[in-house]
Amino acid sequence: MPTFRHPFLPNADEQQKEMLAKLGITTVEELFKDIPSKFKFKGKMKIPVGLSETEVRRHIEKLLEKNSNPASFLSFLGGGVWPHMIPEVVHSVTGRTEFYTAYTPYQAEISQGMLQALFEYQSLIAELVDLPVVNASMYDWASSLGEAALMTRRLTKRSAFLIPEFIAPNRRAVLTTYTAPTDIKIKSVPSDPVQGKTDLEQLKEKMNSNVAGIYIENPAYLGYLEPDVDAIAEIAHDSGALFVVGVDPISLGIIRPPGNYDADIVIGEGQPLGNNVYFGGSLLGLFACKDDRKILRQMPGRLIGLTTTKEGDKRGFVMTLQAREQHIRRERATSNICSNQALCAVAAAAYLCTLGPTGLRKLGERIMQLRHYTEQKLSRVEGILAPRFQASHFKEFVFSLDEATAKRFSIQKMMAKISQERIQGGIPLNKEFPKLKESALVCVTELQTKESIDKFTASIQQILEVN
Repeated sequence: MPTFRHPFLPNADEQQKEMLAKLGITTVEELFKDIPSKFKFKGKMKIPVGLSETEVRRHIEKLLEKNSNPASFLSFLGGGVWPHMIPEVVHSVTGRTEFYTAYTPYQAEISQGMLQALFEYQSLIAELVDLPVVNASMYDWASSLGEAALMTRRLTKRSAFLIPEFIAPNRRAVLTTYTAPTDIKIKSVPSDPVQGKTDLEQLKEKMNSNVAGIYIENPAYLGYLEPDVDAIAEIAHDSGALFVVGVDPISLGIIRPPGNYDADIVIGEGQPLGNNVYFGGSLLGLFACKDDRKILRQMPGRLIGLTTTKEGDKRGFVMTLQAREQHIRRERATSNICSNQALCAVAAAAYLCTLGPTGLRKLGERIMQLRHYTEQKLSRVEGILAPRFQASHFKEFVFSLDEATAKRFSIQKMMAKISQERIQGGIPLNKEFPKLKESALVCVTELQTKESIDKFTASIQQILEVN
């Protein structure tokens, strides 16, 4: 008679005994003996009796009623994850089982569909950023930044990496984590207090023979566009450093691509390219570089290439330059990007193909129109300074409470008040960037309308008048 195996337990009693014997212990409890007794649960767990499928469904639906439906809120949140309209065709493509269930394509001969989709993704991003070499994806913008810093260290043998003063806290945290085991020193370059742009004089003062790379974001984390990109590129290259640029790809429909101003490495966040905002993701790290053998050999992640059969009459897609990868070089690999974000990259490819160059340009123009209208409406509210920086912006900008208003009101209190009106009004910045005081980062995309913007600004005005 066969031994009963519980469907939800990974091993049977006999297997557990065998494993315990190998460990030199007799009970499972001995595995946890180092945990102090006061932290161990000693009562009986209140596990409810089993329910039927109908009862479980009814119970879950009742619990879900406590949550707010995002569609019922007006959201002006951005800061690295941005809400955009996603054409239905994108969901149709990514929902196909050939893509949806595919894993990392180690076996090229059985992954031609996914490999071709990733090859098209690389080609589209290359055209967008104006650099010829793009990898098959990274985890997110932050991991791309960490890998870019390590890459500049390997290429230049230098150990200083310069970043903007105003950078997303999560990106800086991940960058610090990536570089902590190395000798890389992360140094901030001050920004102009009025325009937000990089202070070129301060940048020049920080340049020396030990700087491996200069990193800027365009648009910046706080939304403004960097006007001195050519000058920064020249400063970097004159000193032998690499120039790294972070981008929001949606902006590249209307502003100059980084390759146009001599960026060596381009990174960014591909989430707005056809990927939903699911609790802060899914995210998609962009990574591109110049077609320089020395540089691309140090590029992290996977590259998908196009080749032909020996006879030359058929083409095929393959993973190429795999000597960089951990499954080939083991501990000598330049990166540990294994599963990557292939499905998100397929979504990005489908999105870019759907919009095309003209559609992406029109989208950028629409976003800037709505953002400009929001700035104008907020600037007319007494007690509000909008925008905080005297600069061109793309879809995000900072607004501040003036000195008199800030004495009686905090930006956190304002955001809490406005949320009661079912409006997510922006990201408070005073804790992350104290010098900005009572300020918030506001994001405006094509999903907003004149009516929603009017409601947002009217709510802020009413809150300030009442309080």
